[in-house]
Amino acid sequence: MIDLEGKRALVCGGTSGIGKATVEALKGNGAEVVILSRSASGENTISCDLEDLDTLTLLVKKEIENNGNFEILINNSGGPPSGPLIDATPNEFEKAFLRHVLASQTLVQLLLPGMKASQYGRIINIISTSVKEPIPGLGVSNTIRGAMASWSKTLSKELPPAITINNVLPGFTNTERLTELKETLSKQKGISQEDVEKAWLSTVPEGRLAEPSELGKVVAFLSSPASSFVRGASIPVDGGRTGSI
Repeated sequence: MIDLEGKRALVCGGTSGIGKATVEALKGNGAEVVILSRSASGENTISCDLEDLDTLTLLVKKEIENNGNFEILINNSGGPPSGPLIDATPNEFEKAFLRHVLASQTLVQLLLPGMKASQYGRIINIISTSVKEPIPGLGVSNTIRGAMASWSKTLSKELPPAITINNVLPGFTNTERLTELKETLSKQKGISQEDVEKAWLSTVPEGRLAEPSELGKVVAFLSSPASSFVRGASIPVDGGRTGSI
């Protein structure tokens, strides 16, 4: 049983896609959730761009001072634009590294004291199966996701007992991000979007796209006491698509 009663979670990118499904899964299992997103508004939200580290630090510190520590951190951010790696500019790499690695590092540093005080912490990074196998057409994303995985594995060796960090690696998931990628590849290859999806699904033993809620359930488990001995892992949730072990 997943029991998150009494736990506070900060979920980045929690207004759509996998992030939104994660919010629903965490709330459904008893957690109090605060959403951090550029488009967030209303109660229990922090409106901030992850690339603005100064504002991010200020707002998260204020949230902790006003409402208490977080035991759960979900690092989740939209991926860089698609395209071949050879065509990528230095600025594209810099923006992606800032949004993913540096923002995650900043948030861990801000939340870790509270996790230590609670003697409980769960850090889950929603990355990509490109950590295991590069995805064609996602050059910058493949590069940055690999950096995130190495960052996470390094932290898993440094964090104290009872504070764990793990990665969830989504496969082809029914989100706006995937729809955008499908449109881009359709134009690049001169084929229909239906044919793009058929080509994807031909590599997935389950024969379908994942639903965001399926990812949310895995994140909820990793956020819970039940996952206490899972540490430094990268877990594909891809219907069996990834060929590597």
